[in-house]
Amino acid sequence: MSDERPALDRGISGAELQRWYWRKDELAGFARQLGVRATGGKDLLTRRIVAFLDGVEFAEPAPRHSSGSAQLSGCLGPETVIPRGQRCSQVLRAWFSERLGSAFHFDAEMRAFFVGTDGTQTLQDALDHWRATRGQGAQSIGEQFEFNRFTRAWHETHPGGPREELLAAWRDYRARPVEERGRI
Repeated sequence: MSDERPALDRGISGAELQRWYWRKDELAGFARQLGVRATGGKDLLTRRIVAFLDGVEFAEPAPRHSSGSAQLSGCLGPETVIPRGQRCSQVLRAWFSERLGSAFHFDAEMRAFFVGTDGTQTLQDALDHWRATRGQGAQSIGEQFEFNRFTRAWHETHPGGPREELLAAWRDYRARPVEERGRI
């Protein structure tokens, strides 16, 4: 295994690909070069590419939502029932922003709420959930959001540090293989 970040080409092994940080656009471009499906999140793209490079069959995950599932639109109110499979759409973002202000965003708590809906919850339940989950301190940041996790950790150890230093530290961090990345 190399101490330098390799080029994305057919000669790279799946293990070597996983040792390095890759942006999603880099992975999608590489997937297209390989003739591998280039859609989905970084984790899914990486798993597809690794399987291809290692000559292993890749089983696509089952879709989370059927493409035909009903989605909310039009006139919404607190009593509106949220259908199973409802996505965190721009229609909902606008509705919540009208009621909660510009601070509203689909964070992990709200995304989890919508994933867990079973067709009996209402938009009022979602509003109540939003309000109940505020002020709980820093929420965990998912594994797929590596830059966000790095940024939070960097700011904890460098309070008030300038953005230029943060970005330089990030470039250094992501240029190293996984096993050489320590705490910030």
